Amino acid sequence: MVPRVVVSGIGVVSPVGTGKGVFWENIIQGKSGVRPITRFNTEGFKTKIAAEVIDFDADAYMEKKEARRMDRFAQFAVAAARLALEDANIKSGSLDPDRVGVVLGCGIGGMETFEEQARVIVTRGPGRVSPFFVPMMISNMAAGYIAIINGFYGPNSTVVTACASSNHAIGEAFRLIQRGEADVALAGGTEAAVTPLAVAGFCAMKAMSTRNEDPERASRPFDAERDGFIIGEGAAVLILEDLEHALSRRANIYAEVVGYGQSCDSYHITAPDPDGSGAAKAMTWALKGAGLQPGDVSYINAHGTSTPLNDKVETMAIKKVFGEAAYRIPVSSTKSMTGHLLGAAGGIEAAICVMSINNGVIPPTVNYENPDPECDLDYVPNTARAARVKVALSNGLGFGGHNATLIFREYSG
Repeated sequence: MVPRVVVSGIGVVSPVGTGKGVFWENIIQGKSGVRPITRFNTEGFKTKIAAEVIDFDADAYMEKKEARRMDRFAQFAVAAARLALEDANIKSGSLDPDRVGVVLGCGIGGMETFEEQARVIVTRGPGRVSPFFVPMMISNMAAGYIAIINGFYGPNSTVVTACASSNHAIGEAFRLIQRGEADVALAGGTEAAVTPLAVAGFCAMKAMSTRNEDPERASRPFDAERDGFIIGEGAAVLILEDLEHALSRRANIYAEVVGYGQSCDSYHITAPDPDGSGAAKAMTWALKGAGLQPGDVSYINAHGTSTPLNDKVETMAIKKVFGEAAYRIPVSSTKSMTGHLLGAAGGIEAAICVMSINNGVIPPTVNYENPDPECDLDYVPNTARAARVKVALSNGLGFGGHNATLIFREYSG
């Protein structure tokens, strides 16, 4: 019999708050984390705003020496993992370390370290490049550090599929437990790419909003006047656990993971397939794997980037899969508040789906003011909605045509 997999812990480091409680409260209040960039001088940049993490102190979660040898993206991940373990009431030494895995998503890795050391080699020469440059930069180091610090010897990997990375990571951790290769897996994603080169690169692509004069209203998924995404940073880690293992230790169960689907557009390096077929396949296969019908879904947390093309195509894909039921299912994009965390987006949004199920509240799409005829679903505009959420679906769609969908269900014993 295939093991059932549940979520028993949540750890969040985000632009709208660190820690599950403050994060969720700000999300349902519709609070935006978008503000003028503080991490570098934005003179000459077309986009001068981002969703930065402003309440983060690495020293509160790890030794100072360790923190100095980690890029910001790894610090976020270690902190989110610690918060998730605490939330799950998992204490050091309480688990079989050979049966605990870590699977994280990360789209870029140590971008800040890369840029710093590139300046060093140009201005001071190759002999002054840090010996920690490579281990601080590489994307897999966040998952590695979580295992090293906590003494977890089980499967450990990192998924890099752009903005679908965290969805894939959680999906692969789900399957890891289903295959019996682990009892517990820490899964989610992390990213810290609010850096000059990353922002300049997305500006060059004309992918980001330039609504600099009104930061909190700049990310406006599905709105007719949307003009691009807002880059964000942070991390989220979920504790996934074999149901029997969770019950044996009397864990608090937030929700059950029941579906995971993935596909590739095979269309373009950055643009989605214009008919939405790739995203539709991922959703369809997730529903099939979960043994659910389209009408069973209570809430969709959309990828919803606030770019003209993504929001239109994702709306088409939802209608392709759900048919007439699409108009009855609440759909929201919480990127309207958190910005787009790139490889960490799916981790944050999976946490939101789980908390939506657990708390009976659907978060809003803020800044939805001007209906777009091509985006005509119920986007839960501007105000959270009380509702029983039995099944929540989360989409992650990435450059390269990567699509991954997760489905969570209310735990019923």
